[in-house]
Amino acid sequence: MGYEGGDAWLGIDLGTQSVRVLLVAGDGTLLGSGSAPLTGRREGVRHEQDPGEWWQAVCAASRAALGARSGVRIGALAVCGTSGTVLLTDGSGRPVSPGLMYDDGRAAEEAGRAREAGLLVQNGWGLPKALWLVREHGGARGLRLAHQPDAIVHRLTGGPAPTDSSHALKTGYDVERDAWPRDALSPLDLPDGLLPDVVRPGSRIGEVCAAAAEATGIPAGTPVIAGMTDGCAAQIASGALREGSWNSVLGTTLVLKGAASKPVRDATGVVYNHRAPDGSWLPGGASSVGAGALTAYFPDATPAVMDSAAVAFEPASVLAYPLVSPGERFPFLAPDATAFVLGTPASDADLWAALLQGVGYTERLCLDSLHALGAPMDGTLTFTGGAARSAYWNRLRADILGRPARVPEQTEPALGMAALAAFGAGATATLADAAERMVRIRTLVEPRPARTALFAEPYARLVDELERRGWLPAAVAAHARARLDLDTAQS
Repeated sequence: MGYEGGDAWLGIDLGTQSVRVLLVAGDGTLLGSGSAPLTGRREGVRHEQDPGEWWQAVCAASRAALGARSGVRIGALAVCGTSGTVLLTDGSGRPVSPGLMYDDGRAAEEAGRAREAGLLVQNGWGLPKALWLVREHGGARGLRLAHQPDAIVHRLTGGPAPTDSSHALKTGYDVERDAWPRDALSPLDLPDGLLPDVVRPGSRIGEVCAAAAEATGIPAGTPVIAGMTDGCAAQIASGALREGSWNSVLGTTLVLKGAASKPVRDATGVVYNHRAPDGSWLPGGASSVGAGALTAYFPDATPAVMDSAAVAFEPASVLAYPLVSPGERFPFLAPDATAFVLGTPASDADLWAALLQGVGYTERLCLDSLHALGAPMDGTLTFTGGAARSAYWNRLRADILGRPARVPEQTEPALGMAALAAFGAGATATLADAAERMVRIRTLVEPRPARTALFAEPYARLVDELERRGWLPAAVAAHARARLDLDTAQS
């Protein structure tokens, strides 16, 4: 189906390495796209970026996306950013600190303080970073906390605007009560006025001002809709918004997000719940395994060539747990976890196969752990992320999981923001409707039962090894073993 007129919707994704902008029709037709690179400063556990560079990249990418479509009416836009990336601004919204990126590791001490206060936070979340930034600035008066998209929304609208509850979640916002938990936060001595006002994603929070229109090419007066994190944006772009549906985003690391009518409770904080615009829930978690391990082991490899060679090693002769960096966050919390390979691989192809399979086993363990928590699992499963471009890896993962998987044509978070913009502007009754109109499924990957059975034994060995090392809780390990003969969609 081609574009037949009507409003188009603009999605802006602030990634780690680039800003990506998509102009999308309501039926999913891609009308324009643009991107601009981002650089950052990495030094040990430090990872920060210049908020001014974010804005410059948004301007360049927006102009590229809109360049050939000057006659298209833009109904609205929404912005997503990396979850847990925060900065400080002054009272006028001007950045006074770098952006501390989602994986900046300098706030471990502050995370410990927050946990002592009874808050379920991980070291890389926004709240510990906010505490660290305030300490670095000596608790100066007039400071305001901003999330990555807030800095861009401020430039787009020309003034202060509330943040969205999706980005605020990792800064300690209580999405169930729609409020900052003042009593729980009080022991942390946050400066008065530091925390922003918060609205639910999909809310209209302003419109593009004249100065931003001149800089970006986005027409003045275009409504700006409160966005969500990049992980939630990818979930919207997958169409996995009906209850029991899950999106598995495999890029440098692995993120699983699902849809549920009520929160999935997890006393450890490994699984957390975003609030969807309609009040339903988007539970999920982020693992530290992923395709980044392939680059670490084989920096110069051609993935398609290695995939072809890996076919001969199903299963591989060695067992790999391919963490990209030390520490695991999901399906269990183990700050001391490290990557490992058990055995000596017969060849590079054998090791490559073990890494691919190790990610698949971890993915299955994530689904098994979600099932143990009572999450609904009987909907569709969608594969997105950069690794979904590998037809071989998609088939391998479906075999390991023992369930079919959909692979969309377009999986970028910016598409999810275009769908959220359409919903927020009132073009559809629900966000799921907007997403399903825009999302186009390219492939349905069916598992092969004989292969699923073949991978059951190494999966069980990985579960045993993770439990033996004291990382995986015994109850989760037992639940995973009990489900060895079931597919991961069964309740």
